[in-house]
Amino acid sequence: MTTPTRRDFLKTATLSAAAVSMSAASYARVKGANERIALGLIGCGRRGIGAHMVGVHNHDKAENVEFVAVCDPWKVSRDNAAERIKEWYGLDARQYASYEDLLAEKDIDAVMIASCDHQHTTHLEAVAKAGKDTYCEKPLAMDFGKLNRAVKAVEDSGIICQIGTQLRSYPSFGGVKAVVESGVLGDIHRIEQVRNGATPYWLGRVGEADPKDVDWNLFLMDAPKRDFDPVRFTAWMGYMDYSHGPVPQLGVHFLDLVHYIMSSGCPSSATCQGGLLTWKGEHNFTAPDQVSAQYLYPEGFMVSYTSNFGNGDGNVFKIYGTKGTLDLTDWNNPKLSAAGARKGQGLDPGDGTVAPVERPNHMLNFLQCLRNRETPHAPIQAGYIHSVASIMATQALAKGRTQVYDAKTRKIQNA
Repeated sequence: MTTPTRRDFLKTATLSAAAVSMSAASYARVKGANERIALGLIGCGRRGIGAHMVGVHNHDKAENVEFVAVCDPWKVSRDNAAERIKEWYGLDARQYASYEDLLAEKDIDAVMIASCDHQHTTHLEAVAKAGKDTYCEKPLAMDFGKLNRAVKAVEDSGIICQIGTQLRSYPSFGGVKAVVESGVLGDIHRIEQVRNGATPYWLGRVGEADPKDVDWNLFLMDAPKRDFDPVRFTAWMGYMDYSHGPVPQLGVHFLDLVHYIMSSGCPSSATCQGGLLTWKGEHNFTAPDQVSAQYLYPEGFMVSYTSNFGNGDGNVFKIYGTKGTLDLTDWNNPKLSAAGARKGQGLDPGDGTVAPVERPNHMLNFLQCLRNRETPHAPIQAGYIHSVASIMATQALAKGRTQVYDAKTRKIQNA
């Protein structure tokens, strides 16, 4: 594959793709304002309905889009999504258990992917090869080989692809990026997040499911074959077969913000420790409830991500510079201060307010890009970078060894 360099990534992130890189295939998909865009949804769970469908619905009239088809291996979820479509658009949604059947529908213009983590790359690769624009949930990938294939399929197809790391579309974080780029913090060499909870996020998803309503093999895909288990099915985030725990699930949002704010590429090395220490024996979960990952970036800074799912105290999100600190713990109200600077060398933070930088929210940006064909806020390159960082940490945890990313060969290996 030909993954873009950091220079290419920065260029595509700041210039209009309509002006510099719109392919003939992408140009051919441009629709007029009076042409309705038909959407399909793969994955009709909490994220699919509560974030993707609701997020689109907030803008569907203004952007002239509508959902027409849904796909999920669980009939209950498909029915729930179809009910929303009937309520909002007066349509009888086409319902499918198999994503391949949905993608065979020629009149579907774009597909939202809100499936389980272990399914993302398979669905994204298939959507790209079907020539349909897409919004794909994070984490983009659990496996490096599948990541490469999915990214190549997107690049080859020329489709619009927005990755669901929506925090980079927050005006508050746009303001943080502007502060960092201004240089007032001095040299930045460390960024950290601690994101804790009294219970793991997957525990609240434990529920019931009738096996007669589930196509279990479609859910498993290429994960290890197991007998149907309603807890494993509903709380899949707690099992390493389908999700690799807090770093890809929660830490990816943080890592993607680091890459966005610092205009960085992939980390050069990563270490990670953790395990299932608090919730041992509870539903036979396998995902780690304690994890700490550390990264070194070639741009000259370190990053730390930690989660404790046995105690919710101690949450932190800070960027440390030689002249002061940016505290992003309150995502919507970041604060600038001289905290930690050498005496007499700290910045003047004023009232500490970080001015927001307004721009369309993540879902609206995606819908607008479907028509103007510009590069979205979180393009496929951003998904590649956050996936490399996430995979490095999960491999470091599994192998007990530092993982190194070679930017020239685009490979991850043991140190």
